[in-house]
Amino acid sequence: MMFGLVPLWWALGAFYLGWPMLGALLLALLLTRGRVPLPPTSGIWLLFLAIVVVSATQLPSPASLLTFALRLAFYLTALVVAVYVYVAARERADLVAVLTPLCAFWFALVVLGWLGVLVPRLGMTTPMEVLLPGGVARTPFIRDMVHLRTAEYSERSLNPIYRPAAPFSYTNNYGSAYAMTLPCVVAYTMLRRRGLLRWVLLASLPLSLAPAFLTLNRAMFLSLGAGLAVLGVRASLRGNVRVAASIVGVVVIGALATLFIPITDLISKRVDSSDTNTDRLSLYTEVIRRVQDSPWLGYGAPVNVDTVSAAAPIGTQGQLWMVLFSHGVPALVCFLAWFVAAAVICARATSAAGQWLAVVPVVCLVQVPFYGMANQNLSVAFFAVAFAMALAERERLTSTQRSRPPRPAGTAVPA
Repeated sequence: MMFGLVPLWWALGAFYLGWPMLGALLLALLLTRGRVPLPPTSGIWLLFLAIVVVSATQLPSPASLLTFALRLAFYLTALVVAVYVYVAARERADLVAVLTPLCAFWFALVVLGWLGVLVPRLGMTTPMEVLLPGGVARTPFIRDMVHLRTAEYSERSLNPIYRPAAPFSYTNNYGSAYAMTLPCVVAYTMLRRRGLLRWVLLASLPLSLAPAFLTLNRAMFLSLGAGLAVLGVRASLRGNVRVAASIVGVVVIGALATLFIPITDLISKRVDSSDTNTDRLSLYTEVIRRVQDSPWLGYGAPVNVDTVSAAAPIGTQGQLWMVLFSHGVPALVCFLAWFVAAAVICARATSAAGQWLAVVPVVCLVQVPFYGMANQNLSVAFFAVAFAMALAERERLTSTQRSRPPRPAGTAVPA
C-alpha cells in the first residue's frame, strides 16, 4: 500500500499527508506481534528523535507546530519502515520478495517521470486539496504537497526549463529518490535470477534515464558517482567480477543516454539562467551564523527572513542545514552517525546484491548537504538499509554454518 500505490496517492493529493498514516498502520501491525527485534543503529535514531521532540520548545509560534509535527512524523515513519522490513527480511523464507515493494516504487518513479517529460505543464486540483480547510490548503508549504503537477518550472520564464518532479513536489526530491532506488533495483535483479519482474526491471533501467537526466540534478549525479566509486573500490579489493561487470553495464547505459540527451549543456544553461548557487550559499552562511546562538536545540523549524538573497526559509535546501538549524548540533551528529554506522554495517555484505545495497547510505551521505530528506525518501533509504542489514546477517550465518566442522557420528549431544 505504501510503496506500491504511489501513483494513486499522488493523484489523490495524499502522497505526503497520507504517508505517515500508512506508517501508523505498519506500526499497528508491529505492535500486534508484541516484541520485535530492532535493526542495528536504531538506538542512534531514537536518540535523534528524542532531541527533535525536545527542540519543539524552541518553536517561534504555535503555528509552526503543524509543519514540525509533519517532519517528525516522517522521521518516525522511516524508523517504523526499517523495523518492519528488517523483521520481514529475517523471518521470510523468500527474502527477495521483501524487496518487491521498493521495485514497485521504482516503477512509479519511471512512469510518473515520463509523465513529467511528455506533459510537463499538467497540473490540477486534487481531492485532498478540496477536502482541506481553505486556509490550510492555501499555505504554500501544504499546497505544494497536495496540488498535482508533473514537472517543476518557472511560470514567469519565457523559455522555461521543465524538470520532472512527480510524484514529488520538487524535482530535487525526484533526483534524490532515483539515486537511492537505482542500487536496490540492480540488487533485486541479482537476487532474482529469473521471472517476469526481473526482466521488466532490466528493461526499465534505460527507460528511466530520460526523466532522471532531465531533472538536471547535479547532486543526483554526484551521489550516484560517489556510490559507484565506493562500490568499484570494494569490488576490486574483493575480486568480485560480477559486481565490476554490473558497474560497467550501468555506466555504459548512462553514457549511451548522453548521446541523445545533452545533459551537460542543459545543466550549464540552467546554472547560467538562475541564482541557485548564490541563493544556497546565502542560506548556508546564515544558518552557520545563527546556530551559534542556539547550538544545542536549534530553532525548532526553518524561518523566513529578509536578510538572505533566497526566497526559501533559512534551514532548507539540504537536510544537513535543516537538522542543524531546526534541532541543533547534537541532533545533526546523531543524524549523520546513523548513516555512517549503517554504511559500515551494510558494507559487511559479501554477495553482489548486498554490495549494491550497501551504497545506499553512501548516496544519502553525499545528498545530505543538498537535498531535504524529511519526506518519503527517508523511508526509501531506511527500507533499503534495513533490508541490506538483514541480508548481511543471513550471509554471515550461512558462512558460519558452512565453516563449522561436521559433528562426528555417534557423538553424544547434551540435552
